[in-house]
Amino acid sequence: MLIAMAGLPGSGKSTLASRLAEALGGVVLSKDVVRAALFAPSVLDYSAAQDEIAMSAVYRAADYILRADPGRAVFLDGRTFSKPGQLDAPIALAASLNQPLQVIECACSDTLACARLEADHRAGTHPAGNRTPEMYAGVRAAAVPLTVPRLTLDTGALSLEDCVSRALAYLSRH
Repeated sequence: MLIAMAGLPGSGKSTLASRLAEALGGVVLSKDVVRAALFAPSVLDYSAAQDEIAMSAVYRAADYILRADPGRAVFLDGRTFSKPGQLDAPIALAASLNQPLQVIECACSDTLACARLEADHRAGTHPAGNRTPEMYAGVRAAAVPLTVPRLTLDTGALSLEDCVSRALAYLSRH
């Protein structure tokens, strides 16, 4: 099962993906982790080109994992999927694997997302060091609403446990 975690930075994608992967015996493939592994700090620039290189590696790893174990849950994390065409590659990958792409969209208020980003930045707990309220504002301004079938979870209104429960129920039906 291939699952794309969609949503703006700080919306809770990584936290939810981690919990879902744990519950399902799945794997989280994170663009941010892959980018940090591929690019040393001296050359890391958070450019669109580096993002595409990291996502290419994520998609190749997902393909490898799901061909070896078609029943495993693989979560694509770290990309917002908020720009036109960003879901094209995972949709094509899922089709090549004869599996539908499942999309879980995380959403929350701008205030909460920015508070989460600031907390992560202060603590140094997220592999992407460019996650700031300013970056969030730019991504938010350019975001285009998703038009694909999906489960949308308000991670500010729901507890993490409720989000996990609803996502597991959604995935079990698809």
